[in-house]
Amino acid sequence: MQGQKELYEVLNELSVPFEYHEHPPVATIEDAIIHWKDYKAGRCKNIFLRNHKGDRHYLVILEHLAQLRIKELEQRLKQGKLTFASDQRLFKYLGVQPGSVSPFGLINDREKHVHLFIDIKLKAFDRLAFHPNINTATLVISKTDFISFLDHTGNSYEFIELYD
Repeated sequence: MQGQKELYEVLNELSVPFEYHEHPPVATIEDAIIHWKDYKAGRCKNIFLRNHKGDRHYLVILEHLAQLRIKELEQRLKQGKLTFASDQRLFKYLGVQPGSVSPFGLINDREKHVHLFIDIKLKAFDRLAFHPNINTATLVISKTDFISFLDHTGNSYEFIELYD
């Protein structure tokens, strides 16, 4: 299986079953949609941001077709000015490369630095799909197991209305 070995070890330790799908590299949602069409799961867009000072980092998870404006997101999250985090910060905190952003990368955030904002609309799905820290595969897991995974990582998270 492609993806981070430690991730599969954590999922096994937590007894989290998953569907595994390999596909060509997908760096954008447009690329991914082609390969995701048969997944019976909520498909997610994952955005890694930082605050203006660069001392807080956020992973924002939303439904894959949602369009989000940074200014609107800043108002909803109430975290001040936000920008996309650099590739270096992405690797430092989540251990992934651009195009592979995933909440599964939280296993690499040893300091529990990254806070998650999760689109409340994703609660409507029984299962969710994420990369296993590489963009050549996708894992589909139950929403309940996803929450168990988040609780295991120890990172803070909240479900929030990200758009109307």
